[in-house]
Amino acid sequence: MAADKHVLRGRTAVVTGAARGVGEAVARRLAERGARVALLGLEEAALAEVAAGLPTASHHWHVDVTDDAAMAEAAEAVRSRLGRASVVVANAGVAEGGPFAHSDAETWRRVVEVNLVGSSITARAFLPDLLVTRGYYLQIASLASIGAAPMMSAYCASKAGVESFAHSLRAELAPRGVGVGTAYLGWTDTDLIRDADQHAVLRELRAHMPPPARKIYPVRQVAEVLVSAVERRAPTVYVPGWLRSVQAVRALLPGLVTRLSRQELMRSDFSATGLLGAGGQAAATGQDG
Repeated sequence: MAADKHVLRGRTAVVTGAARGVGEAVARRLAERGARVALLGLEEAALAEVAAGLPTASHHWHVDVTDDAAMAEAAEAVRSRLGRASVVVANAGVAEGGPFAHSDAETWRRVVEVNLVGSSITARAFLPDLLVTRGYYLQIASLASIGAAPMMSAYCASKAGVESFAHSLRAELAPRGVGVGTAYLGWTDTDLIRDADQHAVLRELRAHMPPPARKIYPVRQVAEVLVSAVERRAPTVYVPGWLRSVQAVRALLPGLVTRLSRQELMRSDFSATGLLGAGGQAAATGQDG
């Protein structure tokens, strides 16, 4: 469909964690459909490069989603430069893996702060715009929101948290005309997943999942499905689609995961991975790129 016939044409969309991976791909798909895109994240040089390559009047802002004041300033700057946001995609996220008993407390906390607290700060910063535009907020969640995995306690806790946050926000904002969606993603071919595969603990974890659950999906394919969900203002979106069926049996998953862990993850020499994801590494080092 041509951009001039598209429902997103002329609208302003905000994407966090937009320098690479799912965020970058979603930003590109939104711009191709005629939206002006505000790209937010920590990797300033990469954000600038993505923004420069978009076909619409888009811009980037270097900002940490866990900083309330900075996000409020970014929201005002987006409003002034691109107009009020009609779409917000809360995508920024990091991960870490390894036994909880040996985890670094600061790293564990940072995962929860970026993934969960950062999503709430993103929603708070742009909610005034969404209320005016009767817009749509898409929360990027995960298969980890449905079934928690061993060796990923911070990531699973944070993604279960964003699922609950999105459910609550959807019910709260529906009477005011704002749509809220939750995106459940499996393994996606991003830098974060490639980083994860460099660590034995997460290679083992993925290797012992059922074959459909360990498959890695191309980021472009994932982005296309997500932008289609934005167009429809969908309350839920699953990539791959079969993840929807897991919801029906989620009460059985903790017992099943525990049983499989006893059989397959008996090694005791797993070590912590540290932060995974370029955005989290940029925050930890104080660097932008």
